[in-house]
Amino acid sequence: MKTIEEPEVTKALALKHGLTEEEYQRVLDILKRTPTYTELGIYSVMWSEHCSYKNSIAQLKTLPRSGKRLLVGAGEENAGLVDIGDGLAVAFKIESHNHPSAVEPYQGAATGVGGIMRDIFTMGARPIAALNSLRFGDINDKQTRHLLKGVVKGIGDYGNSFGVPTVAGEVFFDPCYQTNPLVNAMSIGIVEHGNVASAIAKGKGNVVMIVGSATGRDGIHGATFASEEISEASESKRPSVQVGDPFTEKLLLEATLEVINAGLIVGIQDMGAAGITCSSTEMSAKGNSGMEINLDLVPIRETKMTAYEIMLSESQERMLIVAEPKNEQAIIKIFKKWDLHCVSIGKVTDDGMVRIFHEGKLKAEVPAETCVLGGGAPVYIRETKEPEYLKQTRSFNFDSLQAPKNIPDSIYKLLQSPNISSKRWVYEQYDSMVRTNSVNLPGSDAAVVRIKKSEKLLASKTDCNSRYVYLNPRKGAMIAVAESGRNVVCTGGKPIAITNCLNFGNPYKPEMYWQFKEAVAGIGEACIAMDTPVTGGNVSFYNESPQAAVFPTPTIGMLGIVETISHVTTAYFKNDGDSIYLLGTNRGDISGSEFLVQEYGLTTGDAPYFDLAFEVKLQECALELIQKGFVKSAHDISDGGLIVSLIESAIVGKQKFSFDVTLPLNGTQLHKILFGEDQSRIIISADKSNEAQLHSICSKYNVPIANIGVVTTKNAANVNGEVVVDMAKANDLYFNTLHKKVYQN
Repeated sequence: MKTIEEPEVTKALALKHGLTEEEYQRVLDILKRTPTYTELGIYSVMWSEHCSYKNSIAQLKTLPRSGKRLLVGAGEENAGLVDIGDGLAVAFKIESHNHPSAVEPYQGAATGVGGIMRDIFTMGARPIAALNSLRFGDINDKQTRHLLKGVVKGIGDYGNSFGVPTVAGEVFFDPCYQTNPLVNAMSIGIVEHGNVASAIAKGKGNVVMIVGSATGRDGIHGATFASEEISEASESKRPSVQVGDPFTEKLLLEATLEVINAGLIVGIQDMGAAGITCSSTEMSAKGNSGMEINLDLVPIRETKMTAYEIMLSESQERMLIVAEPKNEQAIIKIFKKWDLHCVSIGKVTDDGMVRIFHEGKLKAEVPAETCVLGGGAPVYIRETKEPEYLKQTRSFNFDSLQAPKNIPDSIYKLLQSPNISSKRWVYEQYDSMVRTNSVNLPGSDAAVVRIKKSEKLLASKTDCNSRYVYLNPRKGAMIAVAESGRNVVCTGGKPIAITNCLNFGNPYKPEMYWQFKEAVAGIGEACIAMDTPVTGGNVSFYNESPQAAVFPTPTIGMLGIVETISHVTTAYFKNDGDSIYLLGTNRGDISGSEFLVQEYGLTTGDAPYFDLAFEVKLQECALELIQKGFVKSAHDISDGGLIVSLIESAIVGKQKFSFDVTLPLNGTQLHKILFGEDQSRIIISADKSNEAQLHSICSKYNVPIANIGVVTTKNAANVNGEVVVDMAKANDLYFNTLHKKVYQN
């Protein structure tokens, strides 16, 4: 085979690879020579934002990353790990696949699901649930609908074929996401304590093995692509989007768990961003070791691939394994049984160097530690500046707005909002029942799944109202943590830990970095108060187009424990005649609300009222009420305000209900009480005979409780004797609007 000539490495070529002049000089200083072309590729991807977190790691280290349940913290392994008792642990993580989904929505979303699943089962955990958080532009735009349909189909096809239920998620629409959708995928898995695997290479002479699919040219420089802004040129980056195969991944899952549970491996890591480059350097650095790899032995599916291409390929469904030589044949036999490639391509060394050979030549020789996050990769703290727009939004005079002339019409308009209406069109494309562990189906406040070998159940939710974060990054991020926890509590679970996916604009812009820094501070403050440490996650910068950046979107993935199935609680009313109670206080704060957008076309004000200390008491109170059996339904008040939560409680169950409520106004206009999104409020229903016990427990936590009405089976809901809602119309608008919008011409 003719040797392919590699280009001469120059500063200009390094800049084209995304390195700065300073970073290129740093490479020269490390190597004490000009890098080879393959080495330039290695440093360019490993020092990209996507792999090195160079502009975020300093802020991320301020987050609370310890707790009594935490077994593996942020950045230590492929995913976080928390102890849930009974000798079991939960591995969970959320990551973004935003840029790939913008140019190739189906494969971008599908491979996002595949990648996060591999992060879980390389820990030795069997994935039991998937969640997602999606953001798109104007639903009335044809391109938005194309992206939405492609992303949803990609998630559904991969998850359904792989055999893991998609149990919860969220979908949000705003013009700021028009050309830059956000696709955040989360996975949860269960592992016995003794079967946890590590992404480590150690033991001089141990073999390095590549397993799974063959390597192609798909995804080359995918990590670099994810570290730049979306532009018209992004369409040409389709080759940077990986191609997934869920059926191969299913085989890889079973083979991987088999070799881990058999105790045959030393370490294992998924080949995600940057492929062999990332797994070889990170595993070596973690084990204070090195590797020698012969790329001639790597199974490839395309001809004349160079060392550069093989090292940077992000072909999916591949792993790197380190094992003792005595176990090599046993591992090969297991992967052969599952009809997967398993080839020894190198060995572990003890000098800290990663050496790459191809066609008999040394193509790269780099110190592993200099490539990785927390090692020699650059770390920056960028300039911050409070955005000018906040002066305008914070000074907005809400008294200048005229009250809606017809409150029922405003309610119907809200129910038609793609951010309020049921996402049934989305989640019905996902298999939420495979493996038969799902208890609460999509559409509940949070998902609940059973855990085999335990009476406990897991509750989980993804959440973030990015409008709030746009209006007040610190408070908005705190609310994201609080609301995801509140959703878990409303299903009967105790929040125990979070993972996060931090989606922001260009960190080199002071206003964007200010948003990021403030949001991280808000997450940290809320997590400390709620005792929910951060187990890891993902930072996705450069989410902006030439027009504008997306709203800052720090998506929170919350994990909770439900002690027993009798505690599992749903959002919908159960019986005619049950009393309806409000936990918390109505303040009528319409700042940043969906009502404000739908009624006046405004995103303005501050993030809505929020008291973190009170939120903690509210969640503790609500959980005790549920665990003592006094609550028939629980639903948090969020997007759309109190009236939307009441309507959802009445119609999301199989049996349709209505309600009669009387709300104290205390000098506040009724529409603000109905549509305000002030935080820390929950609607519960209960038998009136338990009212004394409800008041007693709420009094212990100093949480206000008010009997505001009754569940009925009438055709119309009644509020304060003056607002009448046609429940049949409300039901139709809520459940059918999104489907109609998706398929409009």
